[in-house]
Amino acid sequence: MSLVKAGRMADLHNKPLEAHQVPPELPSNETSYSWIRLAVSITLSTLGCVGMWSLVVALPAVQTDFNVPRADATLPYTLTTVGFMIGGIIVGRLADRFGILPPLAGGTILMSLGYVLTASAPSLPVFAVVSGVTIGLGAAASFAPLVADASLWFDRHRGLAISLATAGSSLAGVVWPPIVQHFIAEVGWRQTHIGIGIFCLATMLPLALVLRRRPIFRKTSVEAANTANVSRAIGLAPNVAQGLLAFAGLCCCVAMSMPQVHLVAYCADLGYGPARGAEMLALMLGFGVASRLIFGWVLDRIGGLPSLLLGSTMQAIALALYLPFDGLVSLYVISAVFGLTQGGIVPSYAVIIRELFPAQEAGLRVSVAISTTLAGMALGGWLAGAIYDWTGSYAAALVSGIAWNIVNMAIAFWLLHRMRRRAVGALAAA
Repeated sequence: MSLVKAGRMADLHNKPLEAHQVPPELPSNETSYSWIRLAVSITLSTLGCVGMWSLVVALPAVQTDFNVPRADATLPYTLTTVGFMIGGIIVGRLADRFGILPPLAGGTILMSLGYVLTASAPSLPVFAVVSGVTIGLGAAASFAPLVADASLWFDRHRGLAISLATAGSSLAGVVWPPIVQHFIAEVGWRQTHIGIGIFCLATMLPLALVLRRRPIFRKTSVEAANTANVSRAIGLAPNVAQGLLAFAGLCCCVAMSMPQVHLVAYCADLGYGPARGAEMLALMLGFGVASRLIFGWVLDRIGGLPSLLLGSTMQAIALALYLPFDGLVSLYVISAVFGLTQGGIVPSYAVIIRELFPAQEAGLRVSVAISTTLAGMALGGWLAGAIYDWTGSYAAALVSGIAWNIVNMAIAFWLLHRMRRRAVGALAAA
């Protein structure tokens, strides 16, 4: 084998996580429309992901209204997040076949209807089920499928584009909690739900029309060579790799949900009030947006798996800081640190999927990966509430979250080690 050929093979195997990047001499599918489309996707995600955060802010009011324990009060959030997971997978598959516009429009209508219906829920079980079936399933179209769609319009800056697309959910956490908390205090959570439904329907449907154009799949030589990268890079069957990434996503988001879901209630327990908690949540997610920008740059340079391991390690450290500190100023600072550390984790999964699988499968596979992280948020939200009810504090819940995070780190480390070991073996064989 010639030295040139060996060098090319070494480059291919040693740097598989950069395989999605198109060399300057090859044509790119990035245009000005790609960036316009990305901006609209971020806006739609910011609006539609209200379903991820409105129930977090409303948790104390819902608990009081229905007079139930803390774990029971988190059930609407849990079922809504499960709805996000299932709906994301369904919409991702539909987007692969019909484009993003039809399922996005349908999801928007379903979510808006759900907010109006839940306002008249007579009991917590009815409220929880209706939230999961309508708000969860409907709002799912505004998250993972939009991220997958955005990835199809970029090849040179795909990591940055995916990070920005996922930032919509964090922006929703910045924008919506103070607004929702204000209106809950003024008119109650039921009237607030009606207002959210009407507002989202009136704003999201017109914006969705910008996304009516469907992508044209053009395989550059790099993309074509990357089709079988999942088996070549890590030596696993495609569905096995997908399953491992899904389980890793579930573990990391069980940990991520501990402060995000219960921060408002935690501040109320400490005597700081739910308004302070809503401010901390907005601060956390605001720094999460900044983290997405930073990790977008990192993803384009070191790839998905190293970024996942880096973000997971940082999240575990930040989560541990909640254990010794519970002062008002400390909680503001730690919440900002937590947001800054965890913002790159979810985009890493989307980048890894796009590095390992063909573009035609992006809608389903990216949605599965990201939607499973939502299952982790649902499990973690309920688990933290249950542990709180058992122990009377959130300390044990935080320790549990750190343990789940360590499992995620172990999977990311094992996959990365396996990939690099195979790269060294391929180089030696050459």
